[in-house]
Amino acid sequence: MTSPAAPARRVPEAVHRRRWAILGVLMLSLLIVVLDNSILNVAVKTIATPAPTGLGATQSELEWAINSYTLVFAGLLFSAGLLGDRIGRKKVLIGGLAVFGAGSALAAFSGSPVELITFRAVMGLGAALVMPATLAVLINVFERDEQPKAIGIWAGGVGIAIAVGPITGGLLLDHFWWGSVFLVNVPVVVLAVALMLWLVPDSRDPNPGHIDPLGVVLSVAGLVLLVYGIIKGGQLADFTDPVVLSTTGAGLAVLAAFVVVEKRSDHPSIDMGYFRDKVFSAAIAAIALVFFALMGVTFFAVFYIQSVRGYSPLETGLLMLPLAAAQMIFAPRARLLVDRFGDKATTTAGLVVLAATLAAFATLDADTPLWILEAVFFLMGAGMAHVMTPVSVLIMQALPREKAGSASALSNTFRQVGGALGIAVLGSVLSTAYRNAIEDELGALPPGARHAAGESIEATLAVADRLGARGEALVGPANDAFLHAMHVTALWGAGVAAVGAVVVAVFLPGRTPGPEEAEKDEELVPAAD
Repeated sequence: MTSPAAPARRVPEAVHRRRWAILGVLMLSLLIVVLDNSILNVAVKTIATPAPTGLGATQSELEWAINSYTLVFAGLLFSAGLLGDRIGRKKVLIGGLAVFGAGSALAAFSGSPVELITFRAVMGLGAALVMPATLAVLINVFERDEQPKAIGIWAGGVGIAIAVGPITGGLLLDHFWWGSVFLVNVPVVVLAVALMLWLVPDSRDPNPGHIDPLGVVLSVAGLVLLVYGIIKGGQLADFTDPVVLSTTGAGLAVLAAFVVVEKRSDHPSIDMGYFRDKVFSAAIAAIALVFFALMGVTFFAVFYIQSVRGYSPLETGLLMLPLAAAQMIFAPRARLLVDRFGDKATTTAGLVVLAATLAAFATLDADTPLWILEAVFFLMGAGMAHVMTPVSVLIMQALPREKAGSASALSNTFRQVGGALGIAVLGSVLSTAYRNAIEDELGALPPGARHAAGESIEATLAVADRLGARGEALVGPANDAFLHAMHVTALWGAGVAAVGAVVVAVFLPGRTPGPEEAEKDEELVPAAD
């Protein structure tokens, strides 16, 4: 019996030889995009501090500083993926890094929360050009049999960024002003562009899709209206307010119109036909729900560590290290569990672990031993790693190699939309629960100051600081109110992760036999007479 011929190599030999070096450059580009948000997570408390230390941003302004980046990122990702397919992924990568670097420099010198929100949106535009191109180039420089391993290492880059970000942010905030957390991006951008010009080959889709301007406008407008309504509801602690209901309703209506337009378009931003595949849809849903839960919880975890526990930004970064370490350890190895147990079992278990660790935040108080917090962070990272790698592989391999930019853009679009909604929804739950818990303690303040002081723990502590000795009585109730709000929000996040576990358990495929097992099965089948 002759052994089957090895499949023909589709990647040019010169590119194949330097594929791992190319992956390193792609990970550096990915690192800077993800690093930015993880650095910002540690800096939010400093930015919330009144000038000159920070910008005196309110909780809703902090949510917008994160979400202006995320919404532009998510809204333009698919068109950016198509642009890379059309004009060349290397060109789009370099252009995106340049825009991201310029936006970072402008954000560093923002004079107000509004300026910061605006320049963060510019950074989101650059990131939208970078993210899908990195994964599309990866698919085109690795043969199909090496793609799962390469994607696992690529996903591990997210873990590196989550590790490096908070520590870098903490070091910068300990020694420099708050804007340094953005300015640090500029030298990394310069290095990444230089390496890209030297190492990375260009690639494009021979039959690229058309850009869909109407779809882009509708998707961004719908998401902005929806998120605005949700954040406004949290700010007012009233989701029945006419402004909240009208903007949220308008956002849902515009997004519904977007779906209708995409279905009828001959060159849609998002081909709705992809979602007829239940496995593809479940993988996309899993990625969105993981980031919904994670981004919302990360937002309040920083305030818990810094405001309630009293740790510095650098100490906060170090305390969050187990979350990143677990991702770095398990993301490249998740495929081993998939090979043994299948996508369904691996991702379901990952989401169950994530739900359990989110629920564990509801048990933390002001003097919980730190080792418990560290264990929760580590298990959370391990759970995420066993979801992100398998579903990323499923999504990327569901579409042809030529559509790698589109597959990457879809994956990242729903990741960012999930994260934006997580910050908006869970941030609003946090804000509402906090205001309801602290309201009675603020009765002695003037009405205007009472509303401002009730928006977040930082706002309450700022008022207490201004009142001097009279304000000391507010510190204890503020901590108690925040812990209550954190517990409520954590349970919401756990519920979302549990929904994700049910989705993947129902729709993702079980274990498929490997080549050796398939051969044994064939031997057991009796030959026909």
